[in-house]
Amino acid sequence: MAQHCSTKVIEDSSVSPPPGSVPTTSIPLTFLDTLWLSCCPMQRLFFYEYPHTTFHFMQNTLPNLKKSLSLTLQHFFPFAGKIKLPPPPQRPYIFFTDGDSIPFVVTESEADFNHLTGNKARHAQELQALVPKLPPPSMSSEGTNVCKQLSLSLMAIQVTIFPNAGFSIGITFFHAAADGRAFAHFTKSWASVCKSQGDLAFVNNSPPNYIRDSIQDSQGIWSIFLEQIGELSTDLSSSSVPTDMMRVTNGVSKTNIETLKKWITRKCIVEENEKEPLRLSTFVVTCAYIWVCLIKLQESETPDIFLKEVDVICYFIFHADCRDRIKLPTKYFGNCLQPCFLAAKRSELLGENGVVVAAKAIGRTVTELDKGVLKEADKWMSRIKDIMINSKHFVSVAGSPKLRVYETDFGWGRPKKSEVAHIGCYGSISIAENMDEEVGGVEFGLALAPNELDKFNAIFEQGLVNM
Repeated sequence: MAQHCSTKVIEDSSVSPPPGSVPTTSIPLTFLDTLWLSCCPMQRLFFYEYPHTTFHFMQNTLPNLKKSLSLTLQHFFPFAGKIKLPPPPQRPYIFFTDGDSIPFVVTESEADFNHLTGNKARHAQELQALVPKLPPPSMSSEGTNVCKQLSLSLMAIQVTIFPNAGFSIGITFFHAAADGRAFAHFTKSWASVCKSQGDLAFVNNSPPNYIRDSIQDSQGIWSIFLEQIGELSTDLSSSSVPTDMMRVTNGVSKTNIETLKKWITRKCIVEENEKEPLRLSTFVVTCAYIWVCLIKLQESETPDIFLKEVDVICYFIFHADCRDRIKLPTKYFGNCLQPCFLAAKRSELLGENGVVVAAKAIGRTVTELDKGVLKEADKWMSRIKDIMINSKHFVSVAGSPKLRVYETDFGWGRPKKSEVAHIGCYGSISIAENMDEEVGGVEFGLALAPNELDKFNAIFEQGLVNM
């Protein structure tokens, strides 16, 4: 059963950049941004230990948290702005004007902080209570433009206090404004300003870059995506996170990863006499292992269906950062992700060498990126729609160990826990570096039905033992 703990709102406010610090600015969305317009909002949670009262937090911590956010927004002002969707054929854009702000709410919760930050199963609704909803879309007009256009808020923040135990920072943001790397740049910048009591050195030394010139779109792919999104019945500000699911975190230690690499290598080279070079990064082998575990879980839940559909195709989707590959600035702000699609027969994934099949498929796709990116980008949206509508067996990965979420230190040390709260949308799972630095490796966030928990844990643990 989910914990039914009362939560009360202590403060409902907003935070904006310092008055006059940012001029009115418009930033066009590229096709890499437009791709995400139909995506549910992203939800990131950071938990920090804080053994003080709510009164102490409100008096001694909250003012600096809000002031540092305001200062940081001088550089990351798009998050305080809006995405404008003018009538076709005009291009969507981010619009900021002086006075724009981010909703900022502070709540107090009676929930068990240690339960929420543990790796044991928690109801998804327990995490959903800690992240804010974006304000609903509105219709607006700008300047002399009399045509009404849809206006979408880009970020909302909720701080939840667990008296004498800790607090969480829940951030909901619209993916069309920024990808995980740009968002991590923002959170680490805010954390640095907060920890240093207002010193902007970190941000000034690595400010976000908004120049769009390097992203070529001679085909007008952004308009193709926009037309395809218009065919979807999607509320652009709503979340479709299934709250009846259970949230669990499974770690794959550094030792486990080395075992996986050696096992896959032995299977390929010794037993299969494989000549093809293997791409066995931490990401490749851990994603391969989790993918196969999830397919085995599906088989255990519906064995009769699996017998009838033995050769059904299973899909795996991940997103590759292309900044380096297309020579964008490291601190480019926006989206620069290529969706990568790969498929394998379920019968092969369920076989004795299923992890090998999965690892080869993922590794081969990663290797292809070295030969060039953004190919056939105009087909990305249609491929995503086709897989989501026509396949019951797909997994998509959110996050990356390279984002180093556990290095987000606001002044209270490393987060005790960080979660991607929207996991469960569109068959997604999350991946990050392991919270425990000594154990190393990575951790996966999963959303499972209550009756799947024990089965998945057994599959996960036994698979590692058998290697």
